[in-house]
Amino acid sequence: MKRFPWLMALALVVSGAAFAQPRNDLPQPYRTTRDWGELPTGVKWAAVTAVEPAPDGSIYVIHRCFANSCAGRSEAPILKYDAAGKLLATWGQGMFNFPHGATVDAEGNLWVTDARGDGGKGHQVFKFDKNGRVLMTLGKAGVSGSGPDLFDQPTDVVIAANGDIFVADSHRNGKNNRIVKFSKDGKFIKEWGHKGTGPGEISEPHTIALDSRGRLFVGDRENNRIQIFDQDGKLLDEWRQFGRPSGITITKDDTIYVADSESGPDTGAHELPGTKKGIRIGSARDGSVTAFIEDMEPLTPDHSGAEGVGVDAQGNVYGAVVRRQMLERHVKR
Repeated sequence: MKRFPWLMALALVVSGAAFAQPRNDLPQPYRTTRDWGELPTGVKWAAVTAVEPAPDGSIYVIHRCFANSCAGRSEAPILKYDAAGKLLATWGQGMFNFPHGATVDAEGNLWVTDARGDGGKGHQVFKFDKNGRVLMTLGKAGVSGSGPDLFDQPTDVVIAANGDIFVADSHRNGKNNRIVKFSKDGKFIKEWGHKGTGPGEISEPHTIALDSRGRLFVGDRENNRIQIFDQDGKLLDEWRQFGRPSGITITKDDTIYVADSESGPDTGAHELPGTKKGIRIGSARDGSVTAFIEDMEPLTPDHSGAEGVGVDAQGNVYGAVVRRQMLERHVKR
């Protein structure tokens, strides 16, 4: 009888979309432009990691200052735009080592994670108001750990309708591989997940998103799947048809956009051979996949596709590209 809960979890995930494979032959109804958005004078795009539209129509873009790191750099990692790509504000200089995931809450506040510790910075989550003022900080600067007040390379953050905070904690080879839940005022509530390949286990939780029902979609990247949990950590389903998830965003109508930046030849990180990189689009309600924005290097061995993905109010899709250091904008044909 002790094995019964595990068997129930296994039956749950194998009964749905667990065995579905990502397709390369879906419709591609978008045209792509690159390097959208005005940059500060003298600044070039570094590794772009997140694109987050806000309720007021502005768009936040997170990049790593210069090349692939903000350590020791003076550039601002946070860029705020209007819908036309005009630069409105910048901030975050000197605060980050390795800005990673981001989200905008219902009140328009921007949350950003720092997934690397060095020089007394990093392993933290920051909450900013729309003008760049810090409202909250989670984690301890530069300190890696597994306790209720520490992170190890937090990759992403999402905010529930009631204000509860969910952090995806640990990048590749990180020590935690967990989801951490806090109250809206930053008090630790609970955590779940540990390294592994079984139901509810996680290997590199790289992205996290919420659907209209409040379900948590966790990009379990090294396991090439999305795991869906309720807000108390109960496993609800497992999906593999969206590829290897680096970034997930879900719009109000439950359209799900999943950025796969790493599929292709297996380089030792359990990638999906033969699966093209790109952004797969479908329904968060039933798991159907209906469209695909193919990456410009879909089968190269390098991890070259968009890692982060955002969608504005007009339905334009933004890809945050790390290795090639660019911002892509995909517009419906």
